[in-house]
Amino acid sequence: MRALQVQLLAALLCLFGLVWPAVPPALAAADLTVSQVSLEPCPSADIGAQPQLRRPSGASCYVLRGTVTNPGRKPVVDTDVFAQILDASGEPVLQNRSRVGSIGDVPPGDSSFALRLAVPAGTPGPFSFTNVKARGFKAPVRTRAGAYDDLLPLEQDVAS
Repeated sequence: MRALQVQLLAALLCLFGLVWPAVPPALAAADLTVSQVSLEPCPSADIGAQPQLRRPSGASCYVLRGTVTNPGRKPVVDTDVFAQILDASGEPVLQNRSRVGSIGDVPPGDSSFALRLAVPAGTPGPFSFTNVKARGFKAPVRTRAGAYDDLLPLEQDVAS
């Protein structure tokens, strides 16, 4: 009787393992560190400033720059940057949003990045940052594009 119970328990555990699969190690998330973060106004000649397209409520073009560090030996792919950006009074600049953008693939070591952001016009600076981090995956989780296909033309200009 005891042997039958052990076999039944082993069968249930095997069945549970098949029904409740774990996340494959290749798709596990990888956390990266971000440093040297700055938020600067877009240059006035930058097409991203789009002065002719400003709405009455307005938004100002800013570039979030920084360095992301991948301590591993393999690239981290489909990487997103997260940050809480605060204005001079300590209020969030981007309401209800901590993901500030995608920086694509990050090779091992240090890499610079730049993301264009629309900050509500009249937001008082200087800006500060908290909880700045980057998170990607060890294998692609979206359709792969060419070298700059995953960046909009405006982001291609900022990245170069």
